[in-house]
Amino acid sequence: MANDREVLKEVWDGKIPTKFIVDSEDIEVEAYFLLLPRVSYLSLVIEKIRKHFQRYIEKEDEIWFSYNNSIPLKFHIPIGVLYDLTGSEHPLPWQINVHFNKFPEDCLFKFPNKDVIESFFMNCLKEADFLKHKGQIVSQMQKKEHKQLFLGLQNDKFDQFWAVNRRLMESIEQENCFKYIPLRCYTDDCYSYSQKLICPLSEKGQRKTLKDLLKELSTPTLEAIGAKTHGVEVPLDAELQWLSETLSYPDNFLHLCLIYK
Repeated sequence: MANDREVLKEVWDGKIPTKFIVDSEDIEVEAYFLLLPRVSYLSLVIEKIRKHFQRYIEKEDEIWFSYNNSIPLKFHIPIGVLYDLTGSEHPLPWQINVHFNKFPEDCLFKFPNKDVIESFFMNCLKEADFLKHKGQIVSQMQKKEHKQLFLGLQNDKFDQFWAVNRRLMESIEQENCFKYIPLRCYTDDCYSYSQKLICPLSEKGQRKTLKDLLKELSTPTLEAIGAKTHGVEVPLDAELQWLSETLSYPDNFLHLCLIYK
């Protein structure tokens, strides 16, 4: 089980100074600034943004965001991942464009209500738990514990969330690790990610490192040489089990932005 509280708290407290702007020739709209939690979702801060731009919104479900007016930002990918894929090479604040029409239905889902967001989040947790513990932990939890996980994320309450989430980070006793590592890997865009069954142990029973993972993810034409998460390039000798316990997002997945040769 992850017990490095200082690292867990540091990851949780990561914030991105963000400037929301509207590009329009017809109206002059004051920019809106927010400190966005890396571990959260745009879906969970939409109400603040809607309130600021309310007078310019014709349809509530038409609002959407893009980076550099060209890359639509998906609502179900963690904010920190979106930033690492788009704005991390540029000076802060991260600048996000706000749009009120021409919703790109071919690549985005419209903002759901909080019940749908909560359901999506719990499905991610269940998938991660199935990979780690064959689904045994989530299925044994009470509904109030499920609710506590989501409310902890929604309200940015570290202790509220981790009081329950620590159970999801417990290793399988016999092997002292997870069965598989819940992992989502991104290239250089915000449109897709890949998943692969990754065991934290080698065939000889040794703990795998990021370097071992990159070898598994590389292809004859595309060599992965590094990975970044939470804005930090991960050391190649970092163990996958430790990374999963300590640097996973609240959905319990390790989100890695891959660096290719």
